[in-house]
Amino acid sequence: MPLQLFRKSLQWQGYDLKKAHQVLATALKWTHEDRLRQRDLMVKHHLKTNAFYNTHVQEKNVPWEALPILTKADLQQPLHQRLSKGYSTKNVFKGKTSGSSGHPFSFAKDKFCHALTWAAFDHAYQQHGIDLDRSLEARFYGIPSSGLPRFKEQLKDFVGNRHRFSIFNMSDGVLKGYLDRFRESEYHYINGYTSSIVLFAKYCQQQDVVLKEICPSLKVCIVTSEMLFEDDRTLLESVLGIPVINEYGSSETGLIAIQNADGDFTLNNSTLFIEVVDDQNQPVPDGTVGKILITDLFNKAHPFIRYEIGDLGSISTQNGFQVLMQLQGRTSDIARLPNGKVIPGLTFYYVTKSVMSESNNVIEFIIIQKKALVFEVQYVALQELTALEKEKIAKAMATYADASIEIVFTRMERLDRSKRDKLKQFMSDIS
Repeated sequence: MPLQLFRKSLQWQGYDLKKAHQVLATALKWTHEDRLRQRDLMVKHHLKTNAFYNTHVQEKNVPWEALPILTKADLQQPLHQRLSKGYSTKNVFKGKTSGSSGHPFSFAKDKFCHALTWAAFDHAYQQHGIDLDRSLEARFYGIPSSGLPRFKEQLKDFVGNRHRFSIFNMSDGVLKGYLDRFRESEYHYINGYTSSIVLFAKYCQQQDVVLKEICPSLKVCIVTSEMLFEDDRTLLESVLGIPVINEYGSSETGLIAIQNADGDFTLNNSTLFIEVVDDQNQPVPDGTVGKILITDLFNKAHPFIRYEIGDLGSISTQNGFQVLMQLQGRTSDIARLPNGKVIPGLTFYYVTKSVMSESNNVIEFIIIQKKALVFEVQYVALQELTALEKEKIAKAMATYADASIEIVFTRMERLDRSKRDKLKQFMSDIS
């Protein structure tokens, strides 16, 4: 029987989750005008109380579109220098970004804002039948190897009613142990990095196992932190035997978007103001891909106003909701070619994946631009790619890039993940 510590632990630490749910209930009913009003109040607050933000806003009475865009590089300075009056590093929630964008930094939220962040997750998960106090989570994440950081994560797992499946080593022997844990436990949902759950699902498929059949308590699988491709969704739903919910968020802003029961990738407009701009930082029409900007509507301790999260995507309105139509990966994950082409890195991944999907041989792979015209495909597979498969991939990539590109294939036992265990589908070594 779960101890139901999640909500209590937040209350004990000074995070008023009860009040946060009350405020969230009101924010969920906001009109667009209500959100604009709250957005403008947050700007006024930081112009009045935050010296750091004032150094970036030269003209105080400019329209919204003329306000500066805050980048991750702007935030790479001591945290205490970025806090608003009345806040210190001792009376706020502090966190760190993963650094997957190349610009890691620390951040802060006032305690009520952090409570609202959790309330938004709590509300979203309840729409899928998940109770953060009572539902047992199978969590596919990394964990520090030792010491206090490891103890803290284990304590969070205990309080959060979750069992962690570490993804540092996902060899067949380890995955067999994971599968046995599902036979023995009553997990209600799976949550974690997309690529690691896909890897586990492929192992289940090899064992001719539908996970829901050996763990009937499972309700949903929530994937986050990495791209979810449609063929991977199809695989997951078939092998896991449960619906797959795509989630998009960040440590510094919380929940940005999550699929609802109808499959719409709805934006979290209750605690965030989300917009998309072009390369000149001008708003784009609905459905047009651009840079995603986030404004936290409640964080009084630290300004996240027109904050460039580092991802490319598009927004549209469907069934009365603002939805995330496309999410195309990080703005930094692009390939620059000598012929002048600038190509989103995921283009190469899509093309290569379409060829590799013709067989069940390749388990996972990444693409790395090593030089201007040299791309390496690192892959994990049951067997070496055939000469014909390599030729097909090379031709497909050349079609989208440059006829003179060179493709190097490297078969590996395991792909190297970042410190936070995310798998970046494309990387460039070109500065």
